[in-house]
Amino acid sequence: MLEVNFSPFPTLVTERLVLREMTMNDADEAFFLRSDAEVIKYVDRAPAQSIDEAKAFIQMVDDNRQNNTGISWTITLKGDDKMIGNVALWRLDKANYRAEIGYVLHPEHQGKGIMLEATQAILHYGFYELQLHSVEANINPGNMASQRLLERAGFVKEALFKENYYYDGKFLDSVIYSLLTPKK
Repeated sequence: MLEVNFSPFPTLVTERLVLREMTMNDADEAFFLRSDAEVIKYVDRAPAQSIDEAKAFIQMVDDNRQNNTGISWTITLKGDDKMIGNVALWRLDKANYRAEIGYVLHPEHQGKGIMLEATQAILHYGFYELQLHSVEANINPGNMASQRLLERAGFVKEALFKENYYYDGKFLDSVIYSLLTPKK
């Protein structure tokens, strides 16, 4: 069975980014990312209504890390500690060496390759530090930008689940992408 320990927090640095631990200092930015209609267009959950909801999210992220059930990184630009997004490995399935990836990015920073850079960094961490065998992504079929990101990162579309998700009074479809440990 997969054994993980996210303490101390693994800060990751790329060419343009610092992926660091999320803190309560990120509450304003987290609130924006969890409440902005454009950002959550394909997230299929109700938008955050208050800063307290953002703080509860940050606490949940920290609880998951402390319990070693998932890890979420705050995305920042080098030289600027302001949160512009987050990327996570969560829903750890330790028995099967598998995790799900999730991500969100401020609209001002979309289309610049930032999420691909962040995704590649956490995938490297997941495969080579955590020893994951596979990473899954579960996305809304209408989210073409997410599909392109996943394909650029090497993910393969595995399934379309019809009406497997109930949100806002209707059943929605899900597309599943997966990436196996790269062969050496």
